Amino acid sequence: MNGAQDLGGMQAFGPVQPEAEGEPLFHAGWERRVLAITLAMGATGKWNIDTSRAARESLPPAQYLASSYYEIWFEGLKKLLHSSGLASMAELESGQLQVPAAPVPRVLMADQVKAALLRGSPVNRPVTRDARFQAGDTVRTRQLNPSTHTRLPRYCRDKRGTIVALRGMHVFPDTNARGQGENPEWLYTVRFDAAELWGADTTASSVCVDCWEPYLDADVDTTRAT
Repeated sequence: MNGAQDLGGMQAFGPVQPEAEGEPLFHAGWERRVLAITLAMGATGKWNIDTSRAARESLPPAQYLASSYYEIWFEGLKKLLHSSGLASMAELESGQLQVPAAPVPRVLMADQVKAALLRGSPVNRPVTRDARFQAGDTVRTRQLNPSTHTRLPRYCRDKRGTIVALRGMHVFPDTNARGQGENPEWLYTVRFDAAELWGADTTASSVCVDCWEPYLDADVDTTRAT
């Protein structure tokens, strides 16, 4: 999805302003509640992390760019609650339950939160086939412009890079976000020369990006072939 969240390489947004050391984790009480509700609802199993990311990415660009981190999370959560049938638009607008609550597969209890956060949700999966590429192979990323979720940034599409590491097989987010299954794919770390991404007018040396196998094609490197 080519949305406002894909800011890599974009200009005119100003410098990154890191917060001062010792800043609080939350700047308002509602932010803490949004995080808690998002975690609790994610634990129900009604959607997965890729679906959740896709919901946030699909916000209108003007709204996304004008919103704070937890405002984006809250708007994404509302979309998920509505699309999954857990809340109507009238309920979201009023904040009041209007029909009996729909059942959910799981409920995260308060005494289970710490263990759940420590455990996380691993996305690596057993290796079921050989990797198409090996470290040192030259590849080219595909020119993708999907209308749905993808983890391939715009700035490194249709670019030549070199495989530097194999990471095993992982859930493929592009299909998982659409409810079409995990479809595990090989994941690689690909090194791109900065000049390949940004042109000669750059002070960077290289950028490494984790890319799933469907994002990659073999690229004939004549210097290696000879």
